[in-house]
Parts: sequence; C-alpha cells; structure tokens
Amino acid sequence: MKVDGNFITPPETHIWGNVVVAGCLELGSGSTVGGFIEAESIVVGHDAKIKGPLRIKGTATICDNASLHSIQAGGNITLRPGVRVGDVNSAETIYVYGKVTSERLFGRAVKVYGN
Repeated sequence: MKVDGNFITPPETHIWGNVVVAGCLELGSGSTVGGFIEAESIVVGHDAKIKGPLRIKGTATICDNASLHSIQAGGNITLRPGVRVGDVNSAETIYVYGKVTSERLFGRAVKVYGN
C-alpha cells in the first residue's frame, strides 16, 4: 500500500502487506502490519504488531507493548514500556522509558528513564 501524504489508521487495523507513506504514519492501537513500513515519521499505537522492518527517515515513537521486527530511523526513537523489538538503529538518540526487550540498541546516544 502506498500513500502520498500522511496516514492515520483507527485501532485494530490489519494490513497484510507492505506500507509506504510519504508523510507521517500513525498506526492505531492493536493494529498489525504483515510486511515492512517506510515513512517520514511514525507513531505506533500500543499493542501493535509489525512483522517486517520499520524504515523511518525522521522520528519514531513506539507505544507500550508494541512488537516489532526492527527499527531504522534517521531521527530520534522513543521506546515505551513493554516494547519488544529486534535491532534498533538511530542516527540520533534512542529514548527508552521503562523495561523494553531488544536485541541491540545502536544510536548516537541511548538514554534510559524509569524503572
């Protein structure tokens, strides 16, 4: 699926293939994406599942208990409590709030907050 602009999905949206968004993608809570995602920036709602890689030019915010394959971003990445993700790569700072599960965090800086 390709969108020439911003794209906001409601909660519980299920997309089987790949998603390419020219602007900002806001993926609703409990949603699933079966393929990869490419976007300018992204907000992933809580309890969402993304089975393919996430490639973002700008910033990425991943909300509570989301499950992702991997993240590569040109800007800051924010990971909320309960996030499960493979490799996380950022050209800027990775902000970790609470306990997250990740194979590797690689960024200019990694800042951890909370319990």
